[in-house]
Amino acid sequence: MKIVAVTACPTGVALTYMAATRLANGARAAGHSIKIETQGALGVENVLTQKDVANADVAILAADIDVSGADRFARSLVLRVSTSAAIEAPEAVFASAAALVGGGGAASGPAATEGNV
Repeated sequence: MKIVAVTACPTGVALTYMAATRLANGARAAGHSIKIETQGALGVENVLTQKDVANADVAILAADIDVSGADRFARSLVLRVSTSAAIEAPEAVFASAAALVGGGGAASGPAATEGNV
């Protein structure tokens, strides 16, 4: 799968970057390609371009706050999860993302909401 992701937490410190690291490592282990934008204390880093978003199969928003620029994902399949879900169970997050992609918008997962933004 081609994945784009945004991670963000209220303070923009530990959880933002921990979630990004866990998603990056989990994607690599599962054979997915991923580009992750962090919205943290240092500002927005590794900004996702419209091309990145358009080429992705799914967007994962691992955030405990509103994601800045969420309108970029209006035409994307979007999986919303908490930063804790991304940190604790990235494999489950990817399984939910795969179900969303495979089902055209119908994924299941207790820590996730899904569909188009």
